[in-house]
Amino acid sequence: MTAPLDRIAQLPRHRLALLPSPLTPAPALAAALGLPALWIKRDELVGFGFGGNKVRGLELLLADARACGGDVIVTGAGPQSNHVRATAAAAAYAGLDAVAVFSGSEPAVATGNLALTHLLGARAEFTGDPDRASVDRAILETADRLRAEGRRPYAIPRGGACARGVLAHVLAVAELDAQCRAAGIAPATVVLAVGSGGTLAGWLLGSQLIGARWRIEGVTVSRSALEARTRVAALAGEAAELAGVAWQPGQADVVIHDGYLGDGYGVPTAAGGEAIRVVARQAAIFLDPTYTGKAFAGLIDLARRGQISGPAVFLHTGGEPALFARTAG
Repeated sequence: MTAPLDRIAQLPRHRLALLPSPLTPAPALAAALGLPALWIKRDELVGFGFGGNKVRGLELLLADARACGGDVIVTGAGPQSNHVRATAAAAAYAGLDAVAVFSGSEPAVATGNLALTHLLGARAEFTGDPDRASVDRAILETADRLRAEGRRPYAIPRGGACARGVLAHVLAVAELDAQCRAAGIAPATVVLAVGSGGTLAGWLLGSQLIGARWRIEGVTVSRSALEARTRVAALAGEAAELAGVAWQPGQADVVIHDGYLGDGYGVPTAAGGEAIRVVARQAAIFLDPTYTGKAFAGLIDLARRGQISGPAVFLHTGGEPALFARTAG
């Protein structure tokens, strides 16, 4: 490991995940896509609360919350948020309270991730505003209210997208590199979904630190590629500073593809539904309609157009409970 990686690896963490997550070959999918080889990095199998790769960041954030004397975690997003459900699980496991702030209004029936968030004991509050950005202000306001009540809140932004959370994904890069070396494989491309931006920021910084030769291709599932690139570059720079690394990615370093979002975040697409079916039937692996389904739809399209032609890794970030909120088609 490099010195910065060593420093990141030594950060306090509250152990939750079963790591390393598996790296699974998918030969039938590779053949269907016309790729020489395809592997799936199985972060949906980290073994904690269906948390997927959100658990990686939560290990660092939960340790920081405990070090700060926090007694209640406050976070938020949309009602089907993987991050919120994973945070509720982490808080319950650590004996902390959790408040989940959701955009919009409370649905008549809780399904999928929202049902699991309730099951985990988190208190749910709704902003009444369908704009997901309303959650950002509400998280801070809720933390202020709890502080005034004598509680010690620890606020985590949407998606866990903050410098400390990003550093956990840096370690995931080192993990994949070790797996590839052990297996004697050399992927040319890593493809992943881009939502709040923390995962891609960590993979860019981690790849920089280890001198990785693969190219990272993001598929936006939340906002325009231009906005996503700006957010990811800022997060990567903040995480690098926290790790004591003098590095700031330029816009050209952040490759994010538009065209697979459809009508908006959390709204299923026909291409995403088809990707879910293909992967389920070819590999017995389940994707979700919000993140990984759309990202794999991007991989299918990019491969068919020849923009991805070499051996590739797809990062499965988790999110399967969203399948039980609506049909995948």
